[in-house]
Amino acid sequence: MNKIWLRIYSTYGLIVFGGVFLLLSPLFALATLNKKWHRYALLLNQFWSRAFLSGMGVPAKVYGRSHLKKNQTYVIAPNHFSLLDIALMGYIPKPFVFVGKVSLAKIPLFGDMFRKLHIPVDRNSLKSRYQALQLSMQAVDEGKSLVMYPEGGIRTENPPQLARFKNGPFKVAIEKQIPVVPVTIPYNYLILPDDGKLLMRPQRPVMVIHSPIETAGMTEADQNQLREQAYDVIQQELRKFHSSVKHED
Repeated sequence: MNKIWLRIYSTYGLIVFGGVFLLLSPLFALATLNKKWHRYALLLNQFWSRAFLSGMGVPAKVYGRSHLKKNQTYVIAPNHFSLLDIALMGYIPKPFVFVGKVSLAKIPLFGDMFRKLHIPVDRNSLKSRYQALQLSMQAVDEGKSLVMYPEGGIRTENPPQLARFKNGPFKVAIEKQIPVVPVTIPYNYLILPDDGKLLMRPQRPVMVIHSPIETAGMTEADQNQLREQAYDVIQQELRKFHSSVKHED
C-alpha cells in the first residue's frame, strides 16, 4: 500500500485517538476525583478505545466474550506484539485495571489518568516490579480484574512467535485463586508493526478471548505449569491465525 496514504491514515488515527481523549478528559477528571467513581472512569477507557477504532473504520472483531462472567474477577493475559494491543483491550467486556509500562504515566494529560486508574511498572526496577505486584493483588482484593501482558512488553523479535512469559500474572492468579484468561491478538503486529514508523494499516483487528484456566487449589508449585498452559493456548491460536477457524462468540 502507498506509504503516503498510510501516513495520512495514520496521522488521522493519531488525531482521532487524541481528539476522543480530549473530549472525554473532563469526564475522566471528574471520575478520578473519588475512588468510588473509578469504575466509571474504567468504562470511559473502554468507550475511548472503541470510539478510536470505530473512528478509524476498523472496529475490532471479538470472539469468546461469553467466557467472561459478570461477577468473576480474572487475570487477563494477552500476547503483546503491537502498540495497538493497548487500544484493543477496550473491547474486553469487563472493567479492568491495566498493568503497563511506567512511560505511559509520563504522557501529558493521559499520564495523570493512567496513574490514578492503572498500575505503572518500571520493568527494569526490581522495586517497581514488586510494588506493581502488590498493587495488582490489592486491586483483585477490591474486586477488579487485571490485564497483564505475560511477555512483559513487546519482547518478541519474530512475531507471531511469542516471547517467553514472565511469572507475574500467574503468581497473582494463584495467590488470589482467580482464573487466568489467555487472550490471542493475531493481527495487530501486521496492522501496526513495532518498527518505530507508526504506520497503521486499515485492517480490522481480531481478538480471541479463550476459556478461563481455573486456579482453585493451585499453589506456588503449580506456577510454571500454569504459565506454560497459558503460553500454549495463545501460541497454538497464533499458529492458525491465517486459517478460517471459527470461534464461539
